[in-house]
Amino acid sequence: MPTQHEVDEAEIRQQIGKIVEGIRAKDLEGLKRIYATDVVSFDVEPPLQHVGVAAKLKNWTSAFTFFRDVSYEVRDLTLTVGDDMAFGHCFGRLSGTLQNGTATDGMWVRATFCFRKIDGNWLIVHDQASVPFDIASGKGVTDLEP
Repeated sequence: MPTQHEVDEAEIRQQIGKIVEGIRAKDLEGLKRIYATDVVSFDVEPPLQHVGVAAKLKNWTSAFTFFRDVSYEVRDLTLTVGDDMAFGHCFGRLSGTLQNGTATDGMWVRATFCFRKIDGNWLIVHDQASVPFDIASGKGVTDLEP
């Protein structure tokens, strides 16, 4: 019989899987169910922080407008799970076919997720996506791969 820790980790991995599925389907309602209502997101798009699930979904809506077909890939997911809080980090890549028909491999970003168990469900209360940057030029480095 699995321990509670193993059950919780499996549920969190399922939540990450739902993010991948939701992005691929451009399913805002599905994505909404993964985030806490007061999620704080440090996304790659300005401003420095986005507060609340509506702001997070606005970012996904914006990203989806660029793509005819979109895909999302997660690599090297590592989780640390406590009784009611957990965090994970991984590499993520948004790619697909742009509205003009151009295929793009996208770029890898570093992603961090913080989860809280709320009413028995593991929800994202904080996430961050970041791109490394070159200090000398001040520009993002978008051609790195895990």
